Amino acid sequence: MIERAQGLILRTRPLTETSIIVNWLTPDCGRIDTVAKGARRANSPFRGKLDLFYLAELSFSRSRRSQLHTLREVALRETHRALRQELAYLQQASYCAALVEQTTETETPLPAVFDLMTALLAHLPRQPAQPQTLFAFELKLLNELGLKPDLTKSRLTPGAKKIVDALSANDWPALSQLKLTGAQVTELRRFLHGFLAFHLGQPLKGRDRALASGAASPK
Repeated sequence: MIERAQGLILRTRPLTETSIIVNWLTPDCGRIDTVAKGARRANSPFRGKLDLFYLAELSFSRSRRSQLHTLREVALRETHRALRQELAYLQQASYCAALVEQTTETETPLPAVFDLMTALLAHLPRQPAQPQTLFAFELKLLNELGLKPDLTKSRLTPGAKKIVDALSANDWPALSQLKLTGAQVTELRRFLHGFLAFHLGQPLKGRDRALASGAASPK
């Protein structure tokens, strides 16, 4: 049976000399893996349509034996070209994509997480990379997963608690206007690292590099 979905590419990797595996985030099907047969051939109908953070309409045949389905058609909707103009944007987007993979199950509807990820990708290139962008994504994702931190039990300073509330509740344009001191960045970095590591039980992929890229970007 052929199914259709809107999907955002979180990751691709080679499968054979001619085919690749594409990891998608979709609102209704959740995270799904598809094999794009022949995608690495020069005359493939998939050529130029399957890259990191591309947004597309796709159709696939669901496998009865595994969670690796067969990709049939792809119609591009957005390439997020602006992300490729600055390495820091890609590093931050890649960390957030990895975090989604670490915190969600496959084949489970994720409409709110899909909306969160697509909104982040649209927001990132509109200002220099900032640490608070990652903090906000982490907090918003935790809220969607039912893991909102209980600040009454934390050792955060009163100022940091107010920033956490703002990062959790405000929209992306408002968040870019927040001004954090170096001490506040360090405090939130350590707090969220500990919170995420506790709940995930494993290292956070690419977080230090993504935060460093934001701190190093011109303000």
